[in-house]
Amino acid sequence: MVETVKTPWHLWAVGALSLLWNGFGAFDFVQTVARGEAYMREAGFGDEMIAYYNALPSWMYAPWVLGVWGAVIGSVLLLARRRWTVHAFGLSLLGAVVSLIYSKLINPPPLSADMAMMAWMPFVIVAIALFLVWYAWAMAKRGVLR
Repeated sequence: MVETVKTPWHLWAVGALSLLWNGFGAFDFVQTVARGEAYMREAGFGDEMIAYYNALPSWMYAPWVLGVWGAVIGSVLLLARRRWTVHAFGLSLLGAVVSLIYSKLINPPPLSADMAMMAWMPFVIVAIALFLVWYAWAMAKRGVLR
């Protein structure tokens, strides 16, 4: 006898919102890595900030890729109700934490007064990643993720 667990309505809401949030993160990643200067200028980046991203050390791409694409894959897996969701979001959280450490302790970006609110963005990203790991873990524990 196979026991089925009903999918709660909030899984669809969290999954859709996380896919939108992380989809924008993926778009931002592609535009920034592809040196989309028009995109960066539209986002309010000055010359110093564009130079900062263009000069990122190559090792920083590993946590950035884990953070961004782990989150996108995690969002898709959450909507597909797969157990690997927890692992994907866990890798995303790891990438976000390493990026936070880099941007706050190793090499802080040159934020202008116009972009002062961006100083909080790494913390917001880590908080959302932590929530998504917890949420996926809770859904896996309840048997919603297979």
